[in-house]
Amino acid sequence: MKPRIDRGYVGIPSFLRGPVCADLDRLDAAVAILGVPFDEGSPFLPGSRMAPRALREHSLRFGSEGLFDPETGLTLLGQDLAAGLIADAGDVDIAPTHVEQTFAAITADVTAILGRGALPVVLGGDHSISYPIVRAFPGPLHVLQFDAHMDYAGFEQGLRYTNGHAFRHIAGLDSVASLTQVGIRSLRSSRSQYEDMIAAGHRIVPMGELRALGPAGIAALLPEGAPLYVSIDVDALDMSLVPGCVSGEPNGMTYPELRDTLRFVAERCAVVGFDFVEVNPPLDVGTGATAYLGALLVSEFLGQICAQPRFESRRAAVLARRAAAPPPHHPPLGDPR
Repeated sequence: MKPRIDRGYVGIPSFLRGPVCADLDRLDAAVAILGVPFDEGSPFLPGSRMAPRALREHSLRFGSEGLFDPETGLTLLGQDLAAGLIADAGDVDIAPTHVEQTFAAITADVTAILGRGALPVVLGGDHSISYPIVRAFPGPLHVLQFDAHMDYAGFEQGLRYTNGHAFRHIAGLDSVASLTQVGIRSLRSSRSQYEDMIAAGHRIVPMGELRALGPAGIAALLPEGAPLYVSIDVDALDMSLVPGCVSGEPNGMTYPELRDTLRFVAERCAVVGFDFVEVNPPLDVGTGATAYLGALLVSEFLGQICAQPRFESRRAAVLARRAAAPPPHHPPLGDPR
C-alpha cells in the first residue's frame, strides 16, 4: 500500500490520528482520549464546547510517528502510536441544559475507560467537567490543578455546577487525599475561597512561590509514587499566550514552565489521568494558536507519562490481551455465514 502524505488538514480528526473506539466496552488501548464538549458551566462567554474538536484537528499536525524533540533527541509516543495504543473514544453524549445528566454521562464514560485498564485523557469543555471526571476514580487520589483561579466557590444562591465550583466538589470527595493548586493569581478570587482552601488542609501555590520553587520544586510538593490526577486549565498560562481563552490573566506561566513542571510531575507521581480545559475556539485567532498550544501540551504531557517505566505494565497488559484474543473469523467468499 502506498504511504499517505496526510498533511495536517487531511483525514478524519481523531486525536493524533489514533484509532477511533465507538464502543467503550470494546476499548483496546492503553490510553483513551475522551472529549467533553460542554460549556454550560461557564458564566461569562460560551464556546469551549467546540474545543475537543479543535484540539483534535490541531493534533493532526503532529503526524502519527511521535513527537521528536530536537533539543533532547527523544521521540515521544512513537511506540504507542505505532502499536495503536492511544485510542480516541469520541465524545461524551451531552444533554443540553441537563447538567446532572451530562455529569452522570461523563462519570460513566470515565468509569468505563478505567474498567478497560486505560488511562483517560479528557479534552474539555469548561472546568466544571473536572468534578464528574475525578469522582470516577477510586481513592486515595491526589489532585493537582494548574489554574489562574481557585474554582472553589461556595454553594450559594442555587449555584453548584459552574466552572468556579468544580474544586469545592472535588475536595469534598472521600476518594481525594489532597488538592494542590498551582499558578493561582487572579484578583477576582475571593478571600473566603482562599481561607476555606487553607482551612481544609489544601495547598495553594501562587506565582511568586511557583517561580521560587521551579518545576522540580513544584513536583516535590507531591507524594512520590502516589496516584495523581492532573487538571490543566489553559489560563494557567499567561494571557498573552492564550487569546482563545475567556478567562486569561496576566503574570501567568510560560510554556516552558508548565511543560517542564508536567515532566517532573510525570517522573515523580503515578499519573492516572488528566484533563485539559477552557480553550475557546470562537475567541481564538485565525491560526487557532490556543488550540494548537493545547494539542501540543496534551501530547507532550501524555508523552512524558508514557515514557515512564511505570507505564510499561499498562502497555504490556494491552499487548498481552491482544495476543491472547482469538483471531477474527473471516468466512470464505460465497459462504452465507
